[in-house]
Amino acid sequence: MMVGRTKLTGAQLRAPRVAAAAGVLFSALLLAVFLLMRRSVPTDPLEPGAWLRGETGSVALALNLVPFAGVAFLWFVGFLRDQLGAREDQFFATIFLGSAVLFLAMLFAAAAVIGAIILAFHAAPEMLINSATFHFGRGLAYGMVNIYLVKTASVFMITTSTIALYTGLTHRALAYGGYAVAAVLLIGSYYIDWSLLVFPLWVLLVSTNIWLKPEAV
Repeated sequence: MMVGRTKLTGAQLRAPRVAAAAGVLFSALLLAVFLLMRRSVPTDPLEPGAWLRGETGSVALALNLVPFAGVAFLWFVGFLRDQLGAREDQFFATIFLGSAVLFLAMLFAAAAVIGAIILAFHAAPEMLINSATFHFGRGLAYGMVNIYLVKTASVFMITTSTIALYTGLTHRALAYGGYAVAAVLLIGSYYIDWSLLVFPLWVLLVSTNIWLKPEAV
C-alpha cells in the first residue's frame, strides 16, 4: 500500500502540466513585477530619487509578488531537472542548477535592497535622498537586475534549451530560439531597454509548449 502511494505521488509531481502551470505562474508574476517596477522606478541609476516622493504602492506590490514568483520558479526548475533523470551529467547539472539559484538569489536581493530604500526614505526623506547610501543602494539594485540577473538568466536559457533538445521536452525550434535569444542577451542586454521582459516571456513559451505536449514526460 505504501509503495502504491509513493508511485502515485511521484507520478503526480512529475506530471508535465504541473511544471507548465508553475512556469506560466512564474512568467505572469515576474512580468507583473517588472512592469509595476518600470511604472514607478526610472531606468537611470543616477536619477536623484524623485520617484520616492510619489506613489510607491505599485513598487510595494511588485516586491510582495517576488517571493511567489521565486517559489513557482523552483517548481519549474525541479521538473526540468527531473527530465534528465539518470542521464544527468554532473557538470551540466551544476551549471543548470547554479544559474537558477543565482537568478533567484539576485532577484530576491535586489527586491530587498529596493524595499530597504523605500523604508529608509519614509524614516528620513531628506537625509536619504542626499546621501551616498541612497546612490549606493540604487546602483546595487540596478547592477544586480540589469546586468548580472540578465546574464544569469541567459545561462539558464542555454542550459534549459539543451535539456529540451536532449529530452524532446519542447519543439526543437523553441530550443534553438532559446540559444539565439540567450546569445543576444549575453552580448547586448545593456543596450536593450526591455531585455528584462525577454526571460519570463521565453519561460511562458516553454511552459505553454510543455502543456500542449503531455506525452513529453
